[in-house]
Amino acid sequence: MRKASLLLVAVALGMTACKPTSEKAATVDTAAEEAAIKVKEVGWLGAYAKKDAAALAAEYADDAAVANPGVALASDAAARKALLEGIAADPALKVDFATDRVIVANSGELASSRGHYTMTYTDPGTKQPKTESGSYLTVYRKAADGKWQAVEDFITPGAPAAAQ
Repeated sequence: MRKASLLLVAVALGMTACKPTSEKAATVDTAAEEAAIKVKEVGWLGAYAKKDAAALAAEYADDAAVANPGVALASDAAARKALLEGIAADPALKVDFATDRVIVANSGELASSRGHYTMTYTDPGTKQPKTESGSYLTVYRKAADGKWQAVEDFITPGAPAAAQ
């Protein structure tokens, strides 16, 4: 009798541990999400080309942080808006960037994009156009509407160009 009771308990535990297939988590197509981020970044590049500060700001979640060299971390809406409006208003502005690697979490909720950039802007010290190149890392989070939004966006310049 004791063996039969133990067997019934083991079967009951085994059955409660199994989930019906309808309750299993949906499988995320990480390749499709990676492609969506790459398409998003092409649109982002277009916003830089148009010098559209509002479109640039729309790329970020409400709690996002933007880090550019030489300026304070922009970690609230007002700081991001001021930073992006200043960038977009620069007559010398030219931005080019490309994705080198995108990683999408298996959950489909977070992703990162690392790439390289070249940016021409007005140097605040010399008031002359300056071109720098470097790397960027952007962390994305899936918004309630299913679209990706940047939550962390950091750029770092590479080595200075050699004097000629």
